[in-house]
Amino acid sequence: MKHHLIYASCLSLMIFLAACAPVPPSLGPNGEVRLNSGSSSLNSRGVSEFAKLKNQKKISTNRAYRAQLSRVGQRLVRANQLPGNQWEFVVFEDSTPNAFALPGGKIGVHTGLFPITKNDAGLAAVIGHEIAHITSNHAGTRIQQQQGLALGGLVLDSILQSRGGTDSSRAAVGGLYGAGASVGYALPNSRKHELEADKIGAIFMARAGYHPEEAIALWQRFAAYSRKSGSRTPEWLSTHPVDTTRIRSLRAFLPVALKEYKR
Repeated sequence: MKHHLIYASCLSLMIFLAACAPVPPSLGPNGEVRLNSGSSSLNSRGVSEFAKLKNQKKISTNRAYRAQLSRVGQRLVRANQLPGNQWEFVVFEDSTPNAFALPGGKIGVHTGLFPITKNDAGLAAVIGHEIAHITSNHAGTRIQQQQGLALGGLVLDSILQSRGGTDSSRAAVGGLYGAGASVGYALPNSRKHELEADKIGAIFMARAGYHPEEAIALWQRFAAYSRKSGSRTPEWLSTHPVDTTRIRSLRAFLPVALKEYKR
């Protein structure tokens, strides 16, 4: 019981440490988008990692996919006047339906995603989401949070050691701390970032002339794919919200995004 009390106290401490230099949300209450592309060092790391990926992963030769990604990506960047990055959009030969973003304006899309995006608007929902991760500096925020959580773990272990805790008891409480940090703090914040990127992405695509309702249609198609593939990870154990949560969130946000829609 004593160890659990120490753990609970330090769980509160770790949350404080992780949030000691809070980053304001990138989406204001009325749909204002705040741009924060991160530090130059973080962007340089992202550019370097993306270069490594291009050497390690097979780049697709599918001309249609490559042309579509370039067309949609550049349209989103121009329409939203996004500064501070050397934007690059690359199609990787990979059957998994996935896309990712790295600091510095680097975005990769797997060939397996195109059958789900279906059209330019569906792809714009994905790319707008990935761009939003970069312009919101979500990677930098995660690093800051991880550093705070790591510091909380060190503080916890120091407390246990000063109170004569054995190696086994320190390891046990450290394990509880790690599980609590992940499920109680890191994963919820990751899901929060994903929902924020969905909304900002909807604004970005609306400004570029893609109807934001297409983002909902995209996630409906993705939900159908997930059901077919048997993907059933519980939301509370996932870095991403489940499809139904994303659809519900985007539906509620649609009136805000529609204000930015330019036909």
